[in-house]
Amino acid sequence: MNKPRVLAIALITVLTACATAQRPVLYPNAHLKNVGDAAAQRDIDQCTQMAEESGVSKSNNQVVKRGAEGAAVGATAAGVGTLIRGGSVGAGAAAGAAVGGAAGAVHGAFRNDANPTYRNFVQRCLRDRGYDVIGWQ
Repeated sequence: MNKPRVLAIALITVLTACATAQRPVLYPNAHLKNVGDAAAQRDIDQCTQMAEESGVSKSNNQVVKRGAEGAAVGATAAGVGTLIRGGSVGAGAAAGAAVGGAAGAVHGAFRNDANPTYRNFVQRCLRDRGYDVIGWQ
C-alpha cells in the first residue's frame, strides 16, 4: 500500500472516532439535582445502549461519506489532469484520491455526524426518566 493511501485511511479512522463522541447535555432540573451526576451518566449510558440495541445507527457516517466522495472527485480530477499533461494516469489518480479522500474526511468531520433519529431516541428515553436534554456535545 502506498504512503498517501495509508495516511488517508489513518486520517479517516481518527476523524471517524472523534466525530461520534457526542453525548447529551442535561439541564440541571430538580430531577438531575435529586439523582446526581453519577446516576445521570448511568442513565445516559443505558439510553444510548437501548438505542443501539434497537437498531438505531449512532451516526450518519458523514466523515466516511465525505471521504469517499472526496476520493472519487480527487481521483477523477487528478487522472484527467495527468492525462492532459501527460504522465501516469494511474499514479495521478491515486494521488488525487488520497488528497481528495483526506480533504473530504476533514470536511465531513466538521458536519453534524449524529443521526437525528438516534438523538431523538436517546432524548425521549432521558425525558421519560425525568431529565431535560438541552443539547449535545
